[in-house]
Amino acid sequence: MTSTTDATGTSGASEPRDTYGELRAQLATLTTEAFRPELSEIDRLPTEEIAKIMNGEDASVAAAVAEQLPAIAAAIDGTAERMARGGRLIYAGAGTAGRLGVLDASECPPTFNTDPSEVVGLIAGGPTAMVKAVEGAEDSKELAADDLEDLNLTEDDVVVGISASGRTPYAIGAVEYARSRYGALTIGLSCNADSALAAAAEHGIEVVVGPELLTGSTRLKAGTAQKLVLNMLSTITMIRLGKTYGNLMVDVRASNEKLRARSRRIVALATGASDEEIEAALAATDGEVKNAILTILGQVDGPTAAELLATSDGHLRAALDNSRTS
Repeated sequence: MTSTTDATGTSGASEPRDTYGELRAQLATLTTEAFRPELSEIDRLPTEEIAKIMNGEDASVAAAVAEQLPAIAAAIDGTAERMARGGRLIYAGAGTAGRLGVLDASECPPTFNTDPSEVVGLIAGGPTAMVKAVEGAEDSKELAADDLEDLNLTEDDVVVGISASGRTPYAIGAVEYARSRYGALTIGLSCNADSALAAAAEHGIEVVVGPELLTGSTRLKAGTAQKLVLNMLSTITMIRLGKTYGNLMVDVRASNEKLRARSRRIVALATGASDEEIEAALAATDGEVKNAILTILGQVDGPTAAELLATSDGHLRAALDNSRTS
C-alpha cells in the first residue's frame, strides 16, 4: 500500500520528513554508522575470505577496550563501593545493548550466588524485546524512567546505560533519571566518542571500535566490545566484593550436576583436601563452597565458618586471617 503525504509533510502516520532528515544527519556523524567503500563488494568474495576479514575486524576490539581501562577501572571501583553498601547493579539498554545487559545480569546468580535482585537487566520494551523488536521503545526517555521507578532506586544503586551509538534515548533517559532524581552512580557505555550518553553519566566509557563490517550493524564489533566491558564490570566488581578466592568462584551456586562437580573441584583446588574431607566439609556447610573451604583451611566447624564469613562481609581471605587469630 502506498502512503499519502499531507500538507504538513507527514507521510501517513509516520514522523515528519524533517525529523528523519535530522536523524540521518546525526547518524552520519557517528563512527559506528560510517560506510566503508572498500567493503562495498564483500558479497562477491569467497566465504572464507569474508570470514578472514570479519575475524580481523574482531581482533581489533580488545585494543579499543584497552584504551578505556582507566575509565573502566574507575567505574568498577565506584560500583563495588555502592554494592558493598547494599546497592544494586542495573543495566539499561535497547536492542542488542539491552540484551547484553540482561545476559550479564542473568549470569551473576549462578556464577556468584547473587540474588536476582542484586544485578538487574532492563531492556526497552520489556522481556518481549529479548526475542522480538518492540518498535519505538528505544526512543523513550520516559519509558526508562518508568522502568527504573518500578525498582525503587536509592543512592546506593548503580545504573549503567548501554548504547552503541551513545544517543539512544532509553539509555540516556535511564542515566539522567537515576542521577538527577536519586543520586545513583551512573555509567554510560557507548562506542562513539563524545557521546551524549557518556556526557550524561558520572563515568563515561567510550570504546571506539570503528565502522562495522556491515554498515550500522552494531551487533558486531560494538556488541563484542560491550560484552567485554560488561564482563569486566560485573566480574571485577564481584572479585572486589569477595565473591572469589584467587581465581576460584567460591560463591558458585551448585544448581545442577555440572556445578555440583565444579563445587567439589573448587574446594579441592583451594585446599588440596581429599575427596572424603571435601564431602564432609560440604555436608557440614550445606554445600556452601566458601564455607567448606574455610572449615578445611581454618580448621573450624560449619557454624564457626558461617560466623567468620559474616563478620568479614563474605571475604574468605579476611575470614581465614580471623580464624588464625581467634
